[in-house]
Formats: sequence, structure tokens, C-alpha cells
Amino acid sequence: MSLKLYNTLTRKIEEFTPLQQGKVGMYSCGPTVYSHPHIGNFRSFLVADLLKRFLEFKGLKVTHIMNITDVGHLVDDADEGADKLEEAAKKQKKDPLEIAKFYTESFLEASKLLNIKSPDKYPKATEHIKEMIDMIKILVDKGYAYVVGNNVYYDVTKFANYGQLSGNTLDDLNAGARIEVNQEKKNPQDFALWKHDTKHLQQWDSPWGKGFPGWHIECSAMSSKYLGAEFDIHTGGEDNIFPHHECEIAQSEAASGKKFVHYWLHTHFLLFDGEKMSKSKGNLYTIQELLDKGFKKNAIRYSLISSHYRQNYNFTFDGLKAAEQAIDKIQQCVLLLTDLRGNKKEGKIREQLQKLASNCLTEFENALSDDLNISKALAVCFDFIREVNKASDMNSAEAAVMLDTINKIDSVLGVLETIDKEVPDNIKELAEKRKTAKLGKYWKIADDVRAEIMALGWTIEDTPDGGCRFKRREET
Repeated sequence: MSLKLYNTLTRKIEEFTPLQQGKVGMYSCGPTVYSHPHIGNFRSFLVADLLKRFLEFKGLKVTHIMNITDVGHLVDDADEGADKLEEAAKKQKKDPLEIAKFYTESFLEASKLLNIKSPDKYPKATEHIKEMIDMIKILVDKGYAYVVGNNVYYDVTKFANYGQLSGNTLDDLNAGARIEVNQEKKNPQDFALWKHDTKHLQQWDSPWGKGFPGWHIECSAMSSKYLGAEFDIHTGGEDNIFPHHECEIAQSEAASGKKFVHYWLHTHFLLFDGEKMSKSKGNLYTIQELLDKGFKKNAIRYSLISSHYRQNYNFTFDGLKAAEQAIDKIQQCVLLLTDLRGNKKEGKIREQLQKLASNCLTEFENALSDDLNISKALAVCFDFIREVNKASDMNSAEAAVMLDTINKIDSVLGVLETIDKEVPDNIKELAEKRKTAKLGKYWKIADDVRAEIMALGWTIEDTPDGGCRFKRREET
């Protein structure tokens, strides 16, 4: 089944056809690194990861770029207020680059915990000032931008399709504009490409004097450098639609004369216990804060991808507990199949089991091909698990096929723990010591040895045949 995605630009579900056969160029708006990222931020990042994994599942080669905004993102998207990064630097009495480095590392660590596959490149805004200046020069030369003193603004009236993505019109926007409008601008909705502010802590030389870039030009410059002037998919949160993504389109298409992005995919907001997330409500949880509460990292990932990306998702602690239980069902089936695969029972793969595995993968792919219908995909997965659990008489070849099916599904979901085949000798020795203690009914010694195994980062589970199996404990 071909992949169909809802395209924000056209407001309809469309069949996805990449510009180059077998290849996909994909850009995701990344974090502004002035604070620890919270679960609301990560819902959008995880949807991008789910899409990327599914494209690879379908055999496509994905080139994925996610930017790091470390300058230029103002508190007010209408070119007003302080730079978010500079505001954090002043509050913490640190250099902006020091702030950016610290919170970039925080973001990368949280991404790793959530098993987000690293993009091909994490370009930083501060490392691409030249590319931004070059693009601004083109826009000025073409008449799409104008210079006022040391500032450069984009003239939105020169771009006929401005508002196409968001559905806004200039008349409606201007009617709702604040009374106090920047007098330098020709039109209230014109936005800054280059800003001059002597108090700004980060400054670069430019043809228009010292200053710093506007937020919107950063993504246009970096995406074009790594993906070209025209590429397949751009993802982000729905709060990015206007003005950020609208402005990206205006800049990029005016500069290149080409269609900027063919498919726009936006993730809807995350609620917490039915309420909008905000600092004032105290519900902007970071990944580490949830781990500190005892929740598992793979349950956080599962919860955040388990609802359709075009619906607001109500995130709750009860939902996290349910996610842990769901993952445990899959994990127990994996453990069962691992044991069956290792037995000495030989034989051919029965037709009904081969069909069960094949149908599962087909239905799983069909569900996600329908605009990433994750709920249906998960239902397919658990139907498969239920049928596998009924067939406990499988031979080793059959178990291997079933296990491979689950692994293929998890290549997209990314929620299972790694079952280690190579168990260190010291762990095996402790397991033998525990077994001897149990045979002698020295229960306390057996419990103490089990605790020692856990302290070394492993868990041990007894099997019905009197043996045991190991797995690494999940790191938090």
C-alpha cells in the first residue's frame, strides 16, 4: 500500500511520492536550546522519528536534518522582545554559547533515552551565519526584502502565496495587528531577516552592519544547504505553522524560484491531565523528571507515539502505567520466542504460522501507510502477540520467524529492551550460585545473589523448564 499523509499545505491526505525514487529529504524543526526540553516538545520530535523509521521500514533511504536554534528566536514571534537564549544567559549570568551547549547536550541525552534515531545532521544556527547572509542578499537583490538602517525586512506583499500554509490573509492579519507597529516596516506583517541591536550578546558582521539573524531565515538557509532548495517533507509542531513555517516558505521560494517543500506534517498539541501545558501550571515535565518518578523511558516513548499526530493527546501518569503494561506484553512474548528459538525442536514452518507473520507485517504497514494510523498499527501488533502466545508448541524455525516479525515491527516503534545473547561469565557464575542455593532451600542466599545480579545491571528470570534467562536492566 502506498503511503498517504495529510499535507498541511493542501489540507488533504495525499499519496506520498518522493522527488527522487527511493530517497526522501526530510527536515524537522528542532529545539531552541535555552531550557530543558519537555514532553510537549518531544511529541513532535517522536512523530518525526516514527515517520522516518516507517519510511525506512518501507525501504526508502531518508536524509534527515534537524536544526539546533542557538540564536535569534525571540520571545515574541512578531520580531519583538528578547532573544530566548540571551534571556536565559542573562538570568543565569552565563555566556549564550555556554547556555546553548548545556541545553543542547540535555536535548541530545533525552533524545537518546527515548531511542530517537539521530538525524544525519544537527546544524546549529550560529555555525551557518554565512549561508543566512547569502540568502538575505539574494532576497534584497530580487526585491523581496528591504534595508532600513542596519535592519533587513522581508516584504510579505511581494510574495503572492503568503498565507497559503496557515490560511491567513494579509487583510485579516493587519486587521488584528497591535496598534503599535514597528515604524520601520512597510507593512505590519513584514518580518526581520537581519536585526541590529547593540545590546544583543551575539553579533556578526554583515553588509548591513553588525547584528544577528531572524529566526525564520535560519531554517531556510540550513535546510537548503543540506537538502537542496526543494525537498520532500518538513515536520514540526502545529505552533510552527504561523509565522515560522509560513515565513520559511516565503523566503525559500522567493530566493530559489522553486517549490520549497512538497509535504508539510504538523503534530498537534500535548495536554497534561486535560490541561494545556505551561510553566505556571507546573506540568511541563522533562524526560528526566518522569524517570525520577519511576517511569521507564520506553514507556514514555510508547505513550507519546501511541496517539495520532493530528489529534491533541492527553498525557497522564495512568497512561504511562498502561504503556508499561503494553510493552511488558510484547516483551514477554519476545522472551517466550527467544526460548523456543533456542530449543532443539526442529521442523518446517507451518503454513498457518507463516501466514500469521506475513499478514501481521502487511496489516501493520497498511495501517501506518494510512496517514500514520498508529492506533490501528498497535492493534495489529497485539492481535499478533495474542495468536503467538496460543502457539506455544512452535519449533525453533517457527519461533525465529515470529521473533523476526516482532523485531521488524519494533524497528518502527522502537520500544523494546535489548535481550542480550552474550551474558558475562560473572553473571552466569552468580546464576549458578543462586540455583544451588535454591536447590538447597537457602532462600535468603538466593535472594541476595539475585540482588547482586541486579546491582550489576542484569535481571534473571526463571523458566518453566528449570532454567533461567537474562536481560539487561533498562538504564534510566
